[in-house]
Amino acid sequence: MTAAQPFVQEGPDWPGLRIFATTRAGGVSAAPYASFNLGAHVGDAPGAVAANRARLRALLPSDPLWLDQVHGTRVADADHEADPAPADAAVTRVPGRVLAIMTADCLPVVIAAPEAGVLAVAHAGWRGLAGGVLENAVAAMGVPPDAGLRAWIGPAIGPLAFEVGDEVRAAFARAAEPPAGAFVPTGGHDAAGAPKWLADLPALAEQRLRAAGVATVVRSNLCTVAGNDRFYSYRKEGVTGRFATLAWLVP
Repeated sequence: MTAAQPFVQEGPDWPGLRIFATTRAGGVSAAPYASFNLGAHVGDAPGAVAANRARLRALLPSDPLWLDQVHGTRVADADHEADPAPADAAVTRVPGRVLAIMTADCLPVVIAAPEAGVLAVAHAGWRGLAGGVLENAVAAMGVPPDAGLRAWIGPAIGPLAFEVGDEVRAAFARAAEPPAGAFVPTGGHDAAGAPKWLADLPALAEQRLRAAGVATVVRSNLCTVAGNDRFYSYRKEGVTGRFATLAWLVP
């Protein structure tokens, strides 16, 4: 029997780059990780994860750099760190070197300057986003503001599904006034009486990216929670798998 082909969600068709996100389909993992789980840290059978990663590897020019993601702001140098310390972003200038981010609601962000030959990826949950992981990734790329920076925000929890407490809104407001509509009151309150909000992480990420000099920002507008069973969602499912967003410079 022929193995199922992993199904992927293509990113932008930008010259000199390849970008895609995996989905749930095309793997061997059993429920609740069915079926193309790539996370080795979520309780899935190790053999299933290894088989899924082998299927993914067949689609890639090299082994992906799997990061130990900790909701922080450190950027790994993929060209010099084969087994990097915990990091939530990575940068490369080597064609064919595959960068990877694993998520199940957080933002996967690909940032590129194709003409300068440099690429970065970032894992941006609200803590990392508020802490500056995207700004750190752009800085690590080391390109001037006129280098044609562009970014793709991949599948993530959408603005109608991400309810947060007032501490999240306050964390972003300390750096800059959030864009209009980035925090919409739900009408609910926490035990201390503070308001709850629906947060638009992609909008907050775009604000940060543009302030860091990224001229072009494209959102996938794919929500991992609302009416979408193509991707894993930790908030919706609790025990679940992880999908990957991958990118590399085309040789």
